[in-house]
Amino acid sequence: MNSKHIVSPDFDSIQEQTLIPTHVAIIMDGNGRWAQKRMLNRIKGHEQGSKTVRSIVETSREIGVNVLTLYAFSTENWQRPKNEVNALMTLLVSFLRSEEKNMLDNNIRLMSIGELHRLPKEVQQALNRVISITQYNTGMILNLALSYGSRSELVDMVKKIATGVKSGSIEIDTITPEVISANLFSMNLPDPDILIRTSGEMRISNFMLWQLAYTELFFTETLWPDFTKEEYLQILHSYQLRERRYGTVST
Repeated sequence: MNSKHIVSPDFDSIQEQTLIPTHVAIIMDGNGRWAQKRMLNRIKGHEQGSKTVRSIVETSREIGVNVLTLYAFSTENWQRPKNEVNALMTLLVSFLRSEEKNMLDNNIRLMSIGELHRLPKEVQQALNRVISITQYNTGMILNLALSYGSRSELVDMVKKIATGVKSGSIEIDTITPEVISANLFSMNLPDPDILIRTSGEMRISNFMLWQLAYTELFFTETLWPDFTKEEYLQILHSYQLRERRYGTVST
């Protein structure tokens, strides 16, 4: 955990505090329900949700979060109606194209984890373009989990390590938690300090099962399109008040 300055719940009154999370992960849930409550098409909820993404990315960058991981599309989401999946892919391409300049101007580096080969070619091209042109940015990392499922990630990791053992490049006795982490999709990222899930659901839905071992969990009833900067800052403030012992006792 890095020690940096963090803002108070009132974003306008910055205080000298510590324990700003290095890595925040968010399960962005509730777009569809937000739309249904307003008797709108579910796609309208996803469109509104993309506006929340922009706000939370900007807030994270401003307060000094190093990595922001957003669970944008799971492996299970492929089972949704085809028209909704197609609309989500179109919205993703639009988001990437519209945010390209903003990422460059604000020194944000884009990364992505998941079974990216399953994404439509147009999405892959837009994603790869922004990843490429922002790869030398040194500010916050925006990490999009796309076509991501932690169980498939773990299966992939086991196959990689098994192949290494079979070829002789990895000795069984040298397999450690660090070796496992180094063979996950998230190999170059620290484990999340905080996981936030919106919409009131209290589960992690096949998201970063290995990486969340000691992550602080926060669940809010707020639907993602209604999730505000103020509530986000309040969660970060609550995180500051928690004691992370990692299995040890209080000091």
